[in-house]
Amino acid sequence: MSEKKKLTYARAIEELEEIINKIETESIVVDVLTEKVKRATYLIKFCQDNLRSTEQEVKKALSEIGEKPEEEESEVSKEPDAGLF
Repeated sequence: MSEKKKLTYARAIEELEEIINKIETESIVVDVLTEKVKRATYLIKFCQDNLRSTEQEVKKALSEIGEKPEEEESEVSKEPDAGLF
């Protein structure tokens, strides 16, 4: 099974936080820094892909039941009501 299938969004965020903490507290040795930055880059991309996929699935599910996604509803509510003038 590939790592991407085993890795979850929550675990990726947790690992990113660990890497960031080590970098911020300077508790990471320079020899390992490049490796950790590469891993952080991978984790960020994994999380972005996961969020995009989830967003698409939610939009699809909402469209199937006739709901407008929240973003579209808020844009509509920002438009001035032409009937008021």
